[in-house]
Amino acid sequence: MKFADIMQSADWKAEKHVPVIEAPDSVKAGEFFNVTLTVGKEIPHPNTTEHHIRWIKLLFKPEGDKFAYELANFEFTAHGEAVAGANQGPAYTDSCGVARVKLNSSGTLLAMSYCNIHGLWESSKEIKVG
Repeated sequence: MKFADIMQSADWKAEKHVPVIEAPDSVKAGEFFNVTLTVGKEIPHPNTTEHHIRWIKLLFKPEGDKFAYELANFEFTAHGEAVAGANQGPAYTDSCGVARVKLNSSGTLLAMSYCNIHGLWESSKEIKVG
């Protein structure tokens, strides 16, 4: 079995588990810019004790390179858990993160997210560096 066998993807406007990558289409080489990752942007994900997004990862695969490079890892660890019971806790985290990134070559931003019930999801966005 390979990751490709269990990885799911879809249009994030119709599926609440897909990580959304918000970044410019083109950037200047060596200049920092923001990449925002969100799960549940168009259709909110519940993020309850029983059903939540645990993490989102951001990677970059440069054009012509064999390997991808991990840029950021966001973990979401509060989902309303408490001694009083599920969804009774004082804190929740939302599945959203912002990474400041600079690139020296064009390529593809890749995002992967994990839902504790519905597994692994992926998305990608081409980015040009000039």
